[in-house]
Amino acid sequence: MHLKRLFVAILLLPLLYLYIMYLPRQYFFFLLISVSVISMMEFYFMYRVYGILRYLCLILGTSLLTISYYAPDLLAKILGLCVMAVLATRLIVKKTPLSSLNDIAGPLVGVLYIPLFLSFQIQLRNLGPEWIIFLFATVWAADSMAYYIGKGLGRKKLYPEVSPNKTVAGAVGSLLGGTACSLLLKILLIPQLDLYQAAFLGIMIGIISIIGDLVESMFKRDAGVKDSSVIIPGHGGILDKIDGALFAGPMLYAMLNVFGMIH
Repeated sequence: MHLKRLFVAILLLPLLYLYIMYLPRQYFFFLLISVSVISMMEFYFMYRVYGILRYLCLILGTSLLTISYYAPDLLAKILGLCVMAVLATRLIVKKTPLSSLNDIAGPLVGVLYIPLFLSFQIQLRNLGPEWIIFLFATVWAADSMAYYIGKGLGRKKLYPEVSPNKTVAGAVGSLLGGTACSLLLKILLIPQLDLYQAAFLGIMIGIISIIGDLVESMFKRDAGVKDSSVIIPGHGGILDKIDGALFAGPMLYAMLNVFGMIH
């Protein structure tokens, strides 16, 4: 399993780097739409969301990303309309009020959790493709360091009720991996960051990616599944690979705003 994970990573990561860095930003938008739709389908499969609400929310999620790309100032207004559409659809398609909140919760959380969080990556890409590389490389470095240090040194569990395999040592590894990768990318790719900003971003991404990972683990344990899907051999589903970045993207965008890098 470990060799399979490593082989897939060696094959896919250079292709993703070239795709993000050297193709126009609309290609990243198309990639993000694809990732969003697949991740939402994985989420809805976990929670057995079927029928019209499922397809409506896939359309709404795609609409949120499209608005974020073409008219980001309208995103908050469109989000309100999306919530109204889900509520009204549940009212119309089922005549009974019983289990209405349960029927609405899964579809609506899927829209808020995946495409809404992903929309921040569109804004990061607008600042430059290097920020997307920075986001995912730092998240995945934090995740990899957490895995190896946790596996080798981990004894005390971090949050066993949600994720039995995660340890405190692994969490420390996430901070170390995120910080080391952030500092390296500051030197190689993003010289406008100073060392203190890079170190701070690495630490924050190390922390927030753990939270994003635990949130998805919470959903998976609630739904009774191990992985969101098996679409990536040895790695699980698309949602499994972006769970940390879903949370780290908005945080990174907010921090760049604080640093005065967004005009």
